Amino acid sequence: MISNPFTDPKWANKTVDIIDRCVGFVRNKTTKPFANLLRAIVFGIIAIVAGFIVFILGLIGLARGLQELLDIWLTRPNAVWISYFVLAILFSGTGAMMMRKRHASTSNSDKK
Repeated sequence: MISNPFTDPKWANKTVDIIDRCVGFVRNKTTKPFANLLRAIVFGIIAIVAGFIVFILGLIGLARGLQELLDIWLTRPNAVWISYFVLAILFSGTGAMMMRKRHASTSNSDKK
């Protein structure tokens, strides 16, 4: 504990050390977890936005790549609409599969 300031020459250093430990303890229990939470939220939002941008640019690249591939054998207007048709079938099939699996039957009455 803190000693008498009149007889102890290291009283100021001891007092500062105790205050520093108390402030450090409070900071470690309050400010650091809050800062880590905010950091995780911000980096999570950045990752979601970056992932969304990469996904959209990937879809654009897929459409353009398919158009360029079909452009080898077909005219440009036909390559464009056929690429859109192929991608529509691909995405519709994927969506239909997801819609089929969205409600998993858990009751025994559904399994007749």
